[in-house]
Amino acid sequence: MGGVRALVAPFVVPGPSGVAVRDRLKHLTAQDERVLRAIGEHQGALASRDLKVRCTQGLEHGADTWAARKRGLTKVSSSRIAGAITKGTHDQWALARRCQAAHIRSLEAGIRTLRHRLSLPLGAKGTKRAAGGYRSKGEWFRKSRRLADLETRHTAAVTDRRAGRVRVVRGGKHLLNTRHHLAAAGLTEEQWRGRWEAERWFLAADGESGKRFGNETIRVTPTGQVSIKLPAPLAHLANASHGRYTLTGTVAFAHRGVEWADRIEGNRAVAYHIHLDTARGRWYLTASWQRPLVQTIPWDTARAGGVIGVDTNADHFAAYRLDAHGNPVGEPHRFAYDLSGTAHHRDAQIRHTLTRLLHWAHQTGVTGIGIEDLDFSTEKTREKHGRRKGLRQLISGIPTGKLKARLVSMAAEQGLAIIAVDPAHTSMWGGQHWQKPLTTPRRKMSRHDAAGIAIGRRALGHPIRRRTAPPPHDRRDRVRHRTAQTAPGAREREGTRPPATEHAPRDVLPNGTRKRQPSAPKTVRDAPRTHEWAQDPLMCSG
Repeated sequence: MGGVRALVAPFVVPGPSGVAVRDRLKHLTAQDERVLRAIGEHQGALASRDLKVRCTQGLEHGADTWAARKRGLTKVSSSRIAGAITKGTHDQWALARRCQAAHIRSLEAGIRTLRHRLSLPLGAKGTKRAAGGYRSKGEWFRKSRRLADLETRHTAAVTDRRAGRVRVVRGGKHLLNTRHHLAAAGLTEEQWRGRWEAERWFLAADGESGKRFGNETIRVTPTGQVSIKLPAPLAHLANASHGRYTLTGTVAFAHRGVEWADRIEGNRAVAYHIHLDTARGRWYLTASWQRPLVQTIPWDTARAGGVIGVDTNADHFAAYRLDAHGNPVGEPHRFAYDLSGTAHHRDAQIRHTLTRLLHWAHQTGVTGIGIEDLDFSTEKTREKHGRRKGLRQLISGIPTGKLKARLVSMAAEQGLAIIAVDPAHTSMWGGQHWQKPLTTPRRKMSRHDAAGIAIGRRALGHPIRRRTAPPPHDRRDRVRHRTAQTAPGAREREGTRPPATEHAPRDVLPNGTRKRQPSAPKTVRDAPRTHEWAQDPLMCSG
């Protein structure tokens, strides 16, 4: 009989290891654009050729084959451009291998689910941990055919992985498939061709410490002037000495501009990437550099000033502030966002929502933010939820991967630590232990708000429940106190929380006196009366 799985201990997420900023290349002349297109097309063709050779080598790749590829590229470009191309090829091949492994795991999860459900009788009820049998013979037959299809695809994927064979599309598989659906994408063939060629260009250069302004191939001066070292076949296009072409337009990084200027003035490495936005017809320059590895702060330090527990949902973040002892402070906060529309709109919504969350965290003075370490890779399959397409879309809409990357990088700038916790049962246990006690006529607690408290308490190292069961009378000394987080030496640890005011009863002042005397009882009793009538002496006179 299986019980609740062991929870993963909370941990502080390491901060970002790199920085990237972007600015537009303005006021470019027609000659500037022709030169940029020529460089991109030439180096893009070299990158495509090198990627083909790397994929052909598979698992037989080594230092010798890498050096041979680099020497071949150096003859038609330069040694630095050849190094940038081969490094980009290796990164792309490694990414394809990781995606291939994830695809195999997804196929294995679907095969296990299908085999389990096919082994059950028709109409068998499922449990919380596993789905039941199929409803009809027709559905059972269709799922058996799907199982055979998944097993075939799994066998082919495993065979490719063992042979070191990957499939990579320079320019993106999504854009390649768009070629067959131009009407649905709202593109003409000419527009699609322009986007396809621009995505396959290669206009990038790795930084090099010790060289002038941190990059010898694409050099940007502190005043924003950009010059490019031309490859050997395009040396006739140079308009400056030493085979360089200087662009008319300049750049000025508004974000992190001071940090970027400090690096290039110190001749520290800065990598650059130039790309064309075909939809807007604009050229952009992206600068990136690595940060020194900083030791992550200890968990005790991250929770010392309290945390904010954040529950991630498909349309909002539910956040609640907790002090260092795990007590909720203030009111619940909700930060809504809309993830419909284009990818740029969704990214902007996540960025703006995280900005509001971090500003509130900075105002409250907490030292950390607790968030679930979510991974829905096994929760979005057809085999997991069957006909519940709406639920699959809802789970897919929760921004887990992009949220992690954005939150870690943005929180590091605010000096806040991100504490990742196990996501098991936070919504269920939060609603069970915190939703009803905190609901008041003026405070409406949702299940998501209670889940934020559960996440925050788990990030602090406290159990989710508010109080443990009281100890038996005969074992009071052995089981100790009943509170969940109070230290054994704390006074009145088993008592109720004192009210917010200085005195408990509403009619008792701090000095111990009552505001008014107690009223006489309204119930008439049969006890003998002790009160005697007395006549007023004034009425008896004269």
